[in-house]
Amino acid sequence: MSTPRRGSRGIRPHRSHHLDLTHGLRERLVSVAGLVRRPVRNPGGEGVGYVSDAVARWDTGEPHPPLAGLVVRVGSRQAFVPVNLVAQVRPDGVSLSTARLTLQEFTPHEGEVCLVRDILDRQLLDVDGVRVVRAADLYLATVTDRIRLVGVEVGLRTLLRRLGPARWRAKARPDAVIDWASVHSFGSVALTETSGRGAIRLDRHRNELNRLLPADLAALLEDLGRQERRELLDVVEPAAAADALESMHPDKRRQLLTETGPPRAADLVALMEPDEAARALRGLPRQQRDQLLAAMFADKAEALRSVMAFGPDTAGGVMNTELVIASVADTVEHVRILLRIKRHVADLDAVVVVDEQGHLVDDVSLEELLLAEHTTPLEELIGPPWPVSVTPDTPVRRVADRMLDARRLSAVVVDDQLRPIGRILADDVLQALLPGLGLSRLPRPRWPT
Repeated sequence: MSTPRRGSRGIRPHRSHHLDLTHGLRERLVSVAGLVRRPVRNPGGEGVGYVSDAVARWDTGEPHPPLAGLVVRVGSRQAFVPVNLVAQVRPDGVSLSTARLTLQEFTPHEGEVCLVRDILDRQLLDVDGVRVVRAADLYLATVTDRIRLVGVEVGLRTLLRRLGPARWRAKARPDAVIDWASVHSFGSVALTETSGRGAIRLDRHRNELNRLLPADLAALLEDLGRQERRELLDVVEPAAAADALESMHPDKRRQLLTETGPPRAADLVALMEPDEAARALRGLPRQQRDQLLAAMFADKAEALRSVMAFGPDTAGGVMNTELVIASVADTVEHVRILLRIKRHVADLDAVVVVDEQGHLVDDVSLEELLLAEHTTPLEELIGPPWPVSVTPDTPVRRVADRMLDARRLSAVVVDDQLRPIGRILADDVLQALLPGLGLSRLPRPRWPT
């Protein structure tokens, strides 16, 4: 069975993990948006000020950050009340355990985040739901004897509720609350690796983000703002980011490469498949394209220039120059080793076989290699149906006709000495013939690892 390929958007449905409302948590939810401007009272019930913000600890690495305290407006001052002085937080206000407060002007410490100022109405990643969301409201609750940030609510309905009467703002919709443990945040709240313990939170979703389908990661990058895109690229592995770039809309990809800067952008383009990298470079202004090529290793830049030397509507202009080439004397086991070390093995449907002079002899399919004994020499697998071979200047439409006639999913590009220099896959032909439609990649057999 083939697996979802790059560009196959919509295969993975949204599956946000909503908050577990067992153990009476439903009744304990407190809306952060609804808490703003609610009264703060001392043990005698007298009002001492109003809630301005809630401050959470962001450097503990816990899935539900604990509350560090509240920012309380007392007259014209913004005072900080540590959580150990808070007796109770309810939707209608806050009760303190002491009448004595230190009315020093509030200044957040390292590792602290203001939920209203830094999180509310900002972009977030719902990692489990694989989507970009905006925090319309946040929810606190007492869990394991500590007040914690437990969830986020999204959607227009929540925003409208906040614009309504004060009595509406504090009313939670528990069934619509996404568990904060599945959320990744940005900006000042996504502390970087240079911020000490803050890196713990950043790493918590790193593995999940790196396991996303390239198309899903591409969709996230397209939906995020400029700064958030840069931060997401810092979290995911370069190879995963490069795969995602191949699935992005050309305009969004051009924008991302432009705002990323030449050194980093060059690294990402160099990790892309040569045909996809050439397509991405063609979409850039000439000066920027030259900057990226100059920032790459010479051999990689030369390979990309060789592809871009041909027109985008020719075989040479859409070919992938990364081939797996074996000799007729090689065994199946030797080819399997070559495939294991090949990064883009999922983008292959066959292995090129050449003679002693390097001339194309055959194109052995992965199915044949999978079924053959590991000691079998490739010369025993050579035979019809013969591969489709084309020259670099062959028009893409002609390539498509020949592949259809032969019922092959790829064609081998050869030079004037019949030496293989590239491969064209069926989806590359479709993208060349129907540009800008965001066509899905065709499913192909994957080589078992």
